[in-house]
Amino acid sequence: MSHTVITTTTTTRTSGDSVFNAGYTRTIPGLLKMGQMLALLVTFLCVRCARGWPSWAAFQFFEVVTLWFLVAFLIFFLMHLFRLQAKMPCINWPLTEFFHYSVGTVLVFIASIVAAVNSGSVSALVAGSVFGFIATFLMAVSLWTSYSVTCGPHPTGSSV
Repeated sequence: MSHTVITTTTTTRTSGDSVFNAGYTRTIPGLLKMGQMLALLVTFLCVRCARGWPSWAAFQFFEVVTLWFLVAFLIFFLMHLFRLQAKMPCINWPLTEFFHYSVGTVLVFIASIVAAVNSGSVSALVAGSVFGFIATFLMAVSLWTSYSVTCGPHPTGSSV
């Protein structure tokens, strides 16, 4: 008398287990990162496509700063989108982002001031500096929100 046993295993994957985190694009940090990247891209393109730079060194600095932080924020955005922080637990990601936002806010603000002062009458350079100030504002908001996560009060778990 032989018996045949058939076992069927069904695995379901919840949205929390997936590699791609599409919900991040609808969160406040995700929207801020997308806004920063858009503002920095427009800033870079305005300066790059402008003709007749009045001050070559000032706008080269402006281009380098905006392009650097555009790439850095793209990397951070992709890290969150594909949940890559969990793969590298040795790095304190909130502190890394806080540090990057701190440096980025100061450098983009300085670059935007330099660009605004040296833009002359070239409208593309003026637009680039305006978008630089918009990116600075968005980075300052991200800095504030990441500060509350990184350095703010942490619950101890004890109730009084």
